[in-house]
Amino acid sequence: MSLLNTVESAEPKKIAVYVCHCGGNISDIIDVKKVAQTLSQYPQVSIATEYAFMCSSNGQDMVINDITNQGVNRVVIAACSPALHETTFRNALKRAGLNIYLYEHVNIREQASWVHKQDKDGATHKAIALIKAGVEKIIRQDALDEIKIIANQRVAIVGGGIAGMRAALSCARAGLKVSLFEKRSTLGGNLNRESLIYPTNQTAQSVVDQLGSEVKNNPNIDLLLNAKIVSVNGFAGSFQINFIDLDSKEQTIGSGVIILATGFDHYKPYEGEYAYKTSPFIVTLPDFTKILDQSAQPKALLYEGKTIKNIAFIHCVGSRQMDGVDTPLEGKNLNEYCSRVCCTSAIFTINNLKIKYPNTGIFDIYSDMRTYGLEHESLYEKASKNDVLFIRRPLEERPQIEQRPDGTFNVTSTDVLSWNEQIEANVDMVVLVTGMVPSDISDLVDNMKLPRSTDGFLQEVHLKLRPVELVNKGIYIAGTSQGPMDVIETLNAANTAGVKAVSLLSLPEILMDPFIAVVDDDKCTGCGLCISECSYDGALTMTDKIVNGKTKKVAQVNGALCVGCGACVAVCQPRAIQVAGWTLDQFEAMVDAIAKE
Repeated sequence: MSLLNTVESAEPKKIAVYVCHCGGNISDIIDVKKVAQTLSQYPQVSIATEYAFMCSSNGQDMVINDITNQGVNRVVIAACSPALHETTFRNALKRAGLNIYLYEHVNIREQASWVHKQDKDGATHKAIALIKAGVEKIIRQDALDEIKIIANQRVAIVGGGIAGMRAALSCARAGLKVSLFEKRSTLGGNLNRESLIYPTNQTAQSVVDQLGSEVKNNPNIDLLLNAKIVSVNGFAGSFQINFIDLDSKEQTIGSGVIILATGFDHYKPYEGEYAYKTSPFIVTLPDFTKILDQSAQPKALLYEGKTIKNIAFIHCVGSRQMDGVDTPLEGKNLNEYCSRVCCTSAIFTINNLKIKYPNTGIFDIYSDMRTYGLEHESLYEKASKNDVLFIRRPLEERPQIEQRPDGTFNVTSTDVLSWNEQIEANVDMVVLVTGMVPSDISDLVDNMKLPRSTDGFLQEVHLKLRPVELVNKGIYIAGTSQGPMDVIETLNAANTAGVKAVSLLSLPEILMDPFIAVVDDDKCTGCGLCISECSYDGALTMTDKIVNGKTKKVAQVNGALCVGCGACVAVCQPRAIQVAGWTLDQFEAMVDAIAKE
């Protein structure tokens, strides 16, 4: 497996520099014409030009034409973040017949124009320095070969909720073998309930039963219930999932791809939060839906022997929390995010309540009504026509709940809609509209080194350009493991994850970037400092090797496990380790180029 071409190419280096306007994001601040003019005079730069949108088909064609017709053999593109369009420009080089790693992407949007809007001259000067550094790096760059890994044609899916089942079916129908792991004894997760779901008015259980039946009857899906995952090892194309089943038997299953569909938990208020647990008549929305489903009283809702005539629904419990206003759960951070689906869930439940018990008085206390989904606004309109009294509170204010001697509650809140009038409602029950929180998968997060957002959910690389992908190659996320979603969004995201898995395993080999550590056996002293510094098990090992006719102990890199972090480079005193594509010589030349500006 060739990773790094160590023979310097005899071909003269002909570098082209392209400066993108980014639709004004860059050119409104940076003088792109001056940047291109300056770089055109830089050593070994043959072409330097600027263009409105380099990522457009015309911009890509410009690069391809210069490679095929002008003899350009190295490319520097100064534009937005490489996270957005690095793949775009690599594909352009590939179409032109040039090694895709003879291209350097310089970020002059986030690193220059966006951070120096008040200093256009300074931003321009900085852009020039950054691009010169990119030129110096690509001058010292030789063609690299992608790492090829034989892929296990099996997908491992963690989580047997509707997202996990939907992803499993997507993969299985494409012909892949699937192992579906569920820690419980049943499939369905949070949808194992009889209550209705919007917008179809199906029972949640019917959706679970339908998907579950398809999963159990698909010969390509191996269903593993009561499966506790202990650890995950390996890499894209060759993962090993170690788990314990109900009989405490340890098993290991291999896969080429992993889909994490670990779901969510309902926020559970602490005792005293909105008077929770001080009375059986202060309940969360999930608990209330069960109460409503199980109520058989024909004329009025009966709960705990009490007829419920008036109810207050309080939104944003456990969501959109504010520092100095809310107290986080013990050991947790404040949930500053919006859980998105709670407003619609609450209004949907209120409408069902009014259908079953039309004489029930409803006070709905919210800060912002976010019935954002397709036709979800109609649920809000229906509730308004059903005589639901909406009270809009200030975002920073929390309704006060006081229990009266007769067992009812006074709920007090400022109402923005009536010019900040203080509203007091006397109710028999309070329903706390709780949000979504990430499932506790901290053991998997630590073991697999998974990226999480500040909200605690698993974080995809990019919402639009690389949805459901993690930075960890070969691992995808599905459904509410990545954030609050409703049922339709969850199923769509799961389908996307399934398609991504099928795409990655569509060929027998998986191609990976070659930016990994490379050892110079002649310089390696076998000290082992690199091994102790490496954070990735198995990426670096010591081995006996014949070097110049003698056996010596040297470091050896597993190309599939190494992520190219460079930690080993930092501790290697004889400089025997380099990261392909990011050598110390390249770094030093880049620093020199910036320092000279």
